[in-house]
Amino acid sequence: MEFIDHEKRKLLEDLSEITVKRVLIELGQLKPYLTLNQASKMYGRGTVDRWKREGLIKFIKDGANTSKIRIDRIEIECVAKSSNRASYYEHNVPE
Repeated sequence: MEFIDHEKRKLLEDLSEITVKRVLIELGQLKPYLTLNQASKMYGRGTVDRWKREGLIKFIKDGANTSKIRIDRIEIECVAKSSNRASYYEHNVPE
């Protein structure tokens, strides 16, 4: 029972964090996109590339060859949180 309560609490914390970031983006206090470099520093380049290959995130490129790649901040953070949760379940949920 303690495990379920912990997971519920963590889920609510994650939801609250994402909601606050959405509001900050709408108010112009937080940029809505991360560069590929920023996302790679946060989550690791291999992880970002894997999420892209799996279709979990999209790279946004505004121009041709030299434009920077952007990633929707909320999209990648939701993927990261759900990925962490899946990994947590794999290693901690009793069968």
